[in-house]
Amino acid sequence: MKVFADKILQDKVAFVTGGGTGITGGIARAFAEHGAKVAITSRKMENLEAMRQVIESKGGECFAIVSDVRDYEAVSNAIAETVKRFGKIDIVVNGAAGNFLCKAEELSSNGFGVVVDIDTKGTFNVCRAAFEELKKSKGQILNISATLHYLATPMQIHVSAAKAGVDAITRNLSVEWGRYGIRVNGIAPGPIEDTEGMRRLLPENMKEKLRERIPLQRFGKISDIENAALFLCSDAASYINGVTLVVDGGHWLTGTSFF
Repeated sequence: MKVFADKILQDKVAFVTGGGTGITGGIARAFAEHGAKVAITSRKMENLEAMRQVIESKGGECFAIVSDVRDYEAVSNAIAETVKRFGKIDIVVNGAAGNFLCKAEELSSNGFGVVVDIDTKGTFNVCRAAFEELKKSKGQILNISATLHYLATPMQIHVSAAKAGVDAITRNLSVEWGRYGIRVNGIAPGPIEDTEGMRRLLPENMKEKLRERIPLQRFGKISDIENAALFLCSDAASYINGVTLVVDGGHWLTGTSFF
């Protein structure tokens, strides 16, 4: 069942990183289903092509282009190609991310740096590369964060640091770029059941223990994040700026450590 009007994003163009799979793949698909033209990018064309076919099979318009968010020139090129294809960019969704479980005492400097480069530096690179187009369209940015850094999450120091940086980018750009009519917000998902990250990072024997600590007593779904993204990127949220919306069923309030 659709929560929003079919054409709530009619005539909008969205540029979505990490748009081939997972949460941001779902956001790209949902945006297309609600009237937006979408450009999706990641490092693997096979993931992008699969999502492009899904979107186009449902009547949407989708442009797939490979780029690595750590490479500013590659990102700039993807932005330029999107503008060449669709004429503008109204919405940027930063969802490219890296993650793995590792104790802090076993984590290498390189391993820490790779995640920060993808999540934090990559988010800045995309925002900066898209700035001139967003200034023209009085557009908006949606950064996908996490709740891991709100308290402390063992074996996630690298991701916690990276996502704390993403939240700082959201707040700072909302203040600096608000004068141009650019809104900058974020979403911090909790445990989202139908994702590769959940399947890969959460041991099967820990799932019920985690579920019990969520006040709503269920894991989230990608559709929960899609709906939050549709709201924040629609005119219904036109005066919301600098907010990172937590979508986790209240989980972080109970403490994020469950190991």
